[in-house]
Amino acid sequence: MSSVLSNLSGDTICAIATAMSDAGIGIIRVSGDRAVEICDKIYVSAGKEHNLISHKPNTITYGYIVDESLLGENQIVDEVMISFMKAPHSYTREDVIEINSHGGMLVMNQILELLLKSGCRLAEPGEFTKRAFLNGRIDLTKAEAIMDVISAQNNFALEASRNQLQGKIYSKIKSLREKIIYQMAFIESALDDPENYDLTGFSDKLDGIITQVIDEIGHMISTADEGKIRKDGIKTVIVGKPNAGKSSLLNTLIGDERAIVTDIAGTTRDIIEESVRLGDIILHLVDTAGIRNTDDIIEKIGVDKARSMVAEAELVLYILDSTSEIDDEDKEIIDLCRDKKTIVLLNKDDLSDDIKITEDIVRMRFSDSSSDNLPIIKTSMLKGNGIDDLKKAVSDLFLNGEIVPKQELYITNLRHKALLQNAYNSLELVKDSISKDLSEDFYTVDLNDAYASLGEIIGEEVGDDLVEEIFSKFCMGK
Repeated sequence: MSSVLSNLSGDTICAIATAMSDAGIGIIRVSGDRAVEICDKIYVSAGKEHNLISHKPNTITYGYIVDESLLGENQIVDEVMISFMKAPHSYTREDVIEINSHGGMLVMNQILELLLKSGCRLAEPGEFTKRAFLNGRIDLTKAEAIMDVISAQNNFALEASRNQLQGKIYSKIKSLREKIIYQMAFIESALDDPENYDLTGFSDKLDGIITQVIDEIGHMISTADEGKIRKDGIKTVIVGKPNAGKSSLLNTLIGDERAIVTDIAGTTRDIIEESVRLGDIILHLVDTAGIRNTDDIIEKIGVDKARSMVAEAELVLYILDSTSEIDDEDKEIIDLCRDKKTIVLLNKDDLSDDIKITEDIVRMRFSDSSSDNLPIIKTSMLKGNGIDDLKKAVSDLFLNGEIVPKQELYITNLRHKALLQNAYNSLELVKDSISKDLSEDFYTVDLNDAYASLGEIIGEEVGDDLVEEIFSKFCMGK
């Protein structure tokens, strides 16, 4: 991390840390060596004195933000409370001032402009958290968890982010690295000083330790796919022929008339996207144009989009009008769904006297080894029937219907998963070297690679580009 530390700016930075809206309170955050000095230029106490420098750290002070370029009563910009946190006991481990003003966009921007004129620089996205990382207050997993807490869409995502923020991933990775570095150090010592370090039987002992580490890393990797689904949701495409009930399904799931529903075939011509919580999972729903052969140029574009969206989907909800026969257009949709996780919905089940498509017919049409386990649900969008069954089918398909223990550590970050896999592969190479009875110096190369990959997760071995990429995704005042 040393190359990144060398780039730590000495500037004092500022940014609006709360939402830009007409809220009751707004917070403007300032961090850096000159935070108190700069804020004192634009702050006066209730007695109209510039005395912020003399105030004790970790206190809140009442006063006013003033623009002394103006005259008389017009100097007062806003009535504020000032929070002062002295380095290193602050979010960034620098001197931090937080100006608690009224929450209007105009007043917050005026205070921000005064800070910029007085010597601050506007913070880059995520720069406060980046400084906390570079100054050693948090590791990289905790920094990433902060953004995950802000963007969490469900309880699982929030709980996973809290676990990460509390250092559970950091502690686990740190423990694994310590086991690896100890073995590396022993090998190096034995090679440098063979008279005092005996390597007899070491390979067998190392094999057992590496097997244990591999098992621990493997378990973490195994949680990643489910963890990402629970955290980020599933890209879900609704497909079917025109008037099968696709738009009605979308409206039913989101509880709103988002899509136009008529008896006229081909009403939906473009992609409609919405997100909805279905049990423990977020579905990112895409309602597509009904797939059929058409001479209408605009509708044809929509149909082509529908086909391409199915190719990108993680889950397909294939809705059939059970009162109509399966035809060639249905056969095309079935072909599109074959290699996808698919749930078939037999809609209009309330019209029991007119049913022409049954579960057996659908399985016969899919006619492959997976059709026996294909989830098929009878629904009625008119009456709202079948939604609970759909919820269970999604859970069974992606989560095996399991309830997540709160103490379970889940990997939800793709960067972490990739680096864990790199470490896993490197340790497998160590085991391969042991099985081939190679000399101990061969082990250290792959042990070092595993150690470095794990170090990248927590930020102990990380380059400037990665740091910039991670923190560029943060909001401005965080």
